[in-house]
Order: sequence, then C-alpha cells, then structure tokens
Amino acid sequence: MDALDDLDALGPKGPYRSRHRLTVNDVTGAPMAELSLVPRLFVTRALAALRAADTLPLEERLAALKRAGELFATGTVAGMPAAAYEDAVCRMSGTPLANVRIAVEAIRLSATEAHRSVQAARPVGAVGDWRDPYARSGTAVWTRRGDVFAVHAAGNHPAVHALWLEALALGYRVAVRPSRREPLTPYRLVGALREAGFGTDQVVLLPTDHDAAGEILHGADLSMVYGGQEVIDRYATDPAVLPNGPGRSKILITADREWRDHLDVVVDSIARHGGTACVNATAVLVEGDPAPVAEALAERLAALPSLPPQDEKAVLPVHPLEVARGFERLLLGKAAGARAWLGGDGVVDDLGDGSAALRPAVFQLDDPRDARLGVELSFPCVWVAPWTREAGVAALRDSLVVTAITGDEALLDGLLAEPSIKNLYIGDHPTHWIAPGIPHDAYLGEFLMRTKAVIRG
Repeated sequence: MDALDDLDALGPKGPYRSRHRLTVNDVTGAPMAELSLVPRLFVTRALAALRAADTLPLEERLAALKRAGELFATGTVAGMPAAAYEDAVCRMSGTPLANVRIAVEAIRLSATEAHRSVQAARPVGAVGDWRDPYARSGTAVWTRRGDVFAVHAAGNHPAVHALWLEALALGYRVAVRPSRREPLTPYRLVGALREAGFGTDQVVLLPTDHDAAGEILHGADLSMVYGGQEVIDRYATDPAVLPNGPGRSKILITADREWRDHLDVVVDSIARHGGTACVNATAVLVEGDPAPVAEALAERLAALPSLPPQDEKAVLPVHPLEVARGFERLLLGKAAGARAWLGGDGVVDDLGDGSAALRPAVFQLDDPRDARLGVELSFPCVWVAPWTREAGVAALRDSLVVTAITGDEALLDGLLAEPSIKNLYIGDHPTHWIAPGIPHDAYLGEFLMRTKAVIRG
C-alpha cells in the first residue's frame, strides 16, 4: 500500500469517496491511506437500501461466503494481493505478522464454516423452514429477528471480523463501521464478499465520524458494538444491541496440580495474539504461594523479542511511541503497591522509528478479591494472586474464559454454574482456544434469531 492510498466507503451504489477524509497513519506516524468518512444522510440511505433488498437464497450465500473467504485469504482484492495486505495491516495496526496470519485463517475458516457454526446455535426442537415436514404436526421454526445487522467493529485484532460473517449466513444484510485505527481488514473483507457474489445492497462499509456513528445503530434492526466497560454499561439494557467488552479471562491452578507442568499453557494464554484479545489471560490465581508462578512467568515473558510488527518473529504489539507511553502511564498507575516481577520500571521499548513495542508485565497481588484482577490492557499484562477455598468461585466472576487447572469436580460444577463466567476450559487448554461451532460469548445466533410456532396442513 502506497502512502495516501484511498480507502473508500463501500455503499449500496459501489465505492464512494467523500470530501471528508481521515488520514490513517502507520505505527511510525507515516501516512498510509485516506479513509472516506460518510455523513449521516449517506448512512441513512445505505441502511434503507439494505432494508429494501432481498436476501440471497441460502445456497447462493453460502457458496459466496466460501468464495469470499478464499479470496480474502489468498487472492487479490481491490488491487491488493494477500501478502501486501498482511504487510500493510501489520504496519497500520501494529499487530505482529504471525497474528495477522492467524486472523486471516480465522476469517477464511469462519466464512467456510459459517453455516455449520450458526446451525450449532439452533434449538434442537426447531427447524429452519416452515416447509419442513415436522410443521405438519406443529413445530418451532428458527427465524431472524430482523433484516439489517450493524457492526461497530474494533481495531485491536483483525480476527474480530470473523464473527459477523455468521449474520450473512443467516440471511441478514450487514453494515460495518470500521475502526479508524485499522479499517483495512473490513475494507478488504467487504470487497471480497462483493466480488464473490454478495450485492452492494447486501453488505456495506460505512466509515463515519462520531456524529454519524449512532445513526448506524439507530437504523439497523440489531447491532453489535465493541468497546470498554463504558460500552457494556451503555447498552446493557438495550435488547437490540449486543455489546462486546473486556474479556478479563483468567486461569486458576489449585493445589492438587503441579503448576510447573502447565506453565506453557499459561504463558501461551497470556502472550498469544500479542496479549491484545479479550481471550488472553490477564489474571492467574494460584492455590498456595503465587510468587514462584509469577517469577516463572516473568522469566518466560521477558524473553519475548521487541521487533517491528511486520517482522516474521514479532510477537508483541507495536504502537506509536506516545500511545505506548500512555499505556505505560496507565499501567504504572494501576500497579501502585503491587509487587512487580516484570514491567515495574515501564513497558515501552522504543524501536527508534517513532514506534514502540509494549513489553510484558507481571504483577503480584496479595488478595484474590483485589479489583486489579479485572484490569485488562492490550498487551501481555498479567496479575498473579493467591486463591483460597474461602475466595471460591467469586474470585473468578466476570470472565469471558476461565481455564481451570484442577481435579476438584465440585469446584468445576460451581464455575460452570456461575452466570458471569461465559466459558469454562478444564485442564491444559489456553484461554484463547476457539473452534467453528463453539460459542465465543454465547452464540451470535442466540442474539440474531428467535423461534416461532408453526403448524400447517
């Protein structure tokens, strides 16, 4: 990608280049592209076009999804080959190349397996069509809650764009508002979907400023948004919006397990994806003395190299230098009073080109009820604390994933029953594990679909 290439909005009449454009820089501060920002009226008309469109027949849209996944992963889209896209998105977002490739494969697999994944969410007592023979004696039919689905996408990792493909598989028309930090992935994906057979009135890309962003949510039937705790709180009572916020994923190791035998999976849970994903472990609770665990984690994480994101061996996220220093100030403010095994003097590693890698941090806390066990930062940062039977399940609440390394079945029953723990992995499974057909934060289909009673002659 050459400097100041154009990333147009992709509206219902094709690419649209607005007069109001945002310069998107790489992590060194060099300009890479100009992103067209569309006004509120453009959003309103685009959503109206989606609403007026007919849904593609099932077999057509599934075949188009599969073609789009392969094109996105390996082909040339809007004149950009796959290798050039991977390099550009590394430099734009600071995501290490290895993690970009993981994301590309996740998006390809999601496009290929979208139908199988969404069918896993369908209630076993429901059918997919009123023509099904079961409807003659009465049955439930699984059907959409609406026609237009909007996504306010995050820019922390390209793989966030794998999930909304399920909405296309279910027959929704989709509007995506890209992150202004990393709009290239959704631009390429929407382009691939259109080249593969989805019409311009089936999926659109609507970059906006903050004033027009709300119009996307207002004009859609259902929406998915990403953000921090403030986003969760803002939309917690809105049945039309699915908020995705911090994961606060955790690992628990009880005394009946030798923690040294599981160190690899703990390190992998913390550091995979550069520590930027909601499924990365940000807290480790240990029954017994946590100090040896914290020390071992610090030793392993300290060995990770600081490299530019497009380097084949890069594993740590990279940001503009001043952004990285902001993360460091936030961390050191949160960590006051905690024992630092790693990161106590700072986590910014200046790469000398205007960018900086964020180095890992390991801090030890004294209390499993310490609120800092819920602090999540977008690099490998972990809080290690003791866990006691008295602390119990309460210390693991509000977690997207808990990996429980224990043989205590009563404890596992309690973790599974706790409503605020979304996923439970038992034994040597990293917190970032996921597979097609497995829910992430419940099934997206649970939000997008409902059942209706149908009986016919």
